[in-house]
Amino acid sequence: MGAPTDRSPLPHGQRGNETRLTPSRRAFLKGALGGAGAVLLGTAARTPELRPVVNVGPISVPSTTPVPGASGIDHVVVVMMENRSFDHFMGWMPNANGTGLGPDGAVVDDARFQSFVYPDRNGTLHPIWRTTQLNGCGQQDQDHGYTGGRIQRGPDAQMDGFLLDPENTEYALSYSLAGARQFSTQLALNYTTCDNYFCSILTATWPNRFFQHAAQTDRLNDTTAPDSDAPDSTGLPASPSTMPAIWDRLNQVGGPTGKYYFSDLPFLGLWGARFIPISAQYPQFLADAAAGTLPNVAFVDPRFEDEGSGTSGDDHPLSDLRAGDAFLSEVFHALADGPLWERTMLVVNYDEWGGFFDHVPPPFVAPGNQYIDTVDVQRAADGTITGVLSGFRVPCIIASPRTKGDPSNPRVVPTMFDHTSILAFIESNWGLAPLTPRDASIPAGPGSTTALSNLGAALRPASDSRVPDLPLLAPFVSSGCDVPGDPTGGPAVGGQSLPAPPVMRPPDSQWSALRNSGLLQGWR
Repeated sequence: MGAPTDRSPLPHGQRGNETRLTPSRRAFLKGALGGAGAVLLGTAARTPELRPVVNVGPISVPSTTPVPGASGIDHVVVVMMENRSFDHFMGWMPNANGTGLGPDGAVVDDARFQSFVYPDRNGTLHPIWRTTQLNGCGQQDQDHGYTGGRIQRGPDAQMDGFLLDPENTEYALSYSLAGARQFSTQLALNYTTCDNYFCSILTATWPNRFFQHAAQTDRLNDTTAPDSDAPDSTGLPASPSTMPAIWDRLNQVGGPTGKYYFSDLPFLGLWGARFIPISAQYPQFLADAAAGTLPNVAFVDPRFEDEGSGTSGDDHPLSDLRAGDAFLSEVFHALADGPLWERTMLVVNYDEWGGFFDHVPPPFVAPGNQYIDTVDVQRAADGTITGVLSGFRVPCIIASPRTKGDPSNPRVVPTMFDHTSILAFIESNWGLAPLTPRDASIPAGPGSTTALSNLGAALRPASDSRVPDLPLLAPFVSSGCDVPGDPTGGPAVGGQSLPAPPVMRPPDSQWSALRNSGLLQGWR
């Protein structure tokens, strides 16, 4: 693997030589987990009557007259970025449940910081370390799949398995400080951060993005077919999802409006052509924000497709942080400088943890459905699943006149949320029916944790529409990891001299699989 970009001084722990093992995930689980691995990989029982059924009216193009919201928020804009855990990306955040470090890397809680050590497969302990590299060139994409997440969590939720996963490297223990992101850091300091916000399921990108749109998933990994026969299956023919989504609740007569904006590949293409009428490309979002014609609900996706080359704009760990930061800066300023800001809420979250360390065990929460995840569950006496394991913590920043904070004493909300908390807010704000038990915020069952909260719990009673002087960054497109130039292998923050890592590109990303699946027919 690539050499860490900054590992001195190391206050504790001993580093050993890493042994990189590359068996297949299936072979590893069978060997390492024994009978439990067989259960994980066995074909789950499927009950046809429990499958999602679509029974909604026609979806129309959003009108230009949004319906007022009950909370004082008339416009919700959601931007979901990629693959970062809370401790890895925002463990420095003052007032948050983080790593014991301050924004500049100073240790503010020594006992907490010293506790972040992780055993490798030889029993050697490794501390977390600061990366100053602004991209992940030379590093390996860390494991963030269904089985890998469970190894990293540990059988008793010790949260100590990040180096026990044979598909991870020490990159999983890296963290960034405030200076790595010029805009997003200031957005968090001036508005509201959630430090108890979990991804919806302990697995990869697409299942969590399905939860963001539908409050459930019909697959356990990044496959172009729903209902795969095992957690890591990828070989099934592509077919569109049939799950009801928030877009089926929106754009009905007399109700709130909604529109999906995408930058390159539309995630909604995994439903086939169904949501083309309510979708548009990203430049239309900028035009709608400036004109004051945004719908009540807008989801805005960044550039995904070039994650494998490090040129995407979604904060995927290989990409340059300046690209994602510039994108978020443009989205925020389009809203804050537009005529709708006073009654707008911008939510920036991350789909899942990307394989990076976090110390807070994921809770058990209400299931999205009864048929897809049947391993880590709580059941009632009749066998009904009442609680399922959520995913690890991810960053979530809420920027709105109703979430204004004080950068000298940042506002952090510890309420427990996941991606469906956003759906719950949308539904409650406009009187819509929940999609599943998850966004209905039903308690997970006896002995489980408290139910997830509606994201509206993060709003303040008073509104302050004054916009702080946050950086407006010019659009940034990285030249990518394959282009020679910088001898350090990547740009650094802080002017440090970095060792040159080897070139280690992951295979083509799942976004290429979507592009080639045939599901995007009719999209442009």
